[in-house]
Amino acid sequence: MDDATGAPAHATQPPPHPRASAPAEQRLRRRALAGPGIVLAATAAGVTLVSVVDPHEPGHYPTCPFLWATGLYCPGCGGMRMVNSLTHGRVWEAFGLNPMVFLLLPVFAYLWARWTACAAKGVPFASALVRPRVIYPFLGLIVVYWIVRNLPFAHALAP
Repeated sequence: MDDATGAPAHATQPPPHPRASAPAEQRLRRRALAGPGIVLAATAAGVTLVSVVDPHEPGHYPTCPFLWATGLYCPGCGGMRMVNSLTHGRVWEAFGLNPMVFLLLPVFAYLWARWTACAAKGVPFASALVRPRVIYPFLGLIVVYWIVRNLPFAHALAP
């Protein structure tokens, strides 16, 4: 209905109280936290499995498809054995199985924590580490590591 000014009735109503949208905001934040929660749960499940079922013993896991097809190591080769060694406290052995992934573990942890904090605050995740000027050199580093770990003089990088 129109009031005395001729404006529709809904146009003259006061705006909703800021607290009225709090439950909706909480639902959105919980939904945003689902992503980091799922990643954490999947990571914990994977680490637990690799900790219990030893990848050092042949036959427990399939061979890396790239290694099987080419006979060359991929950047991730040795990763499961690295995780198993870490969960059993053999840090130096873990480093030797995949030095690049080992050194990147704190970066992955930081990115996950930043993602979780942003989701909890309801702000978009933005990090200097996920910008093209960082991603492209990082991808280049992975390719160089991939090549170098398969060269005869770099046997220390092989798992």
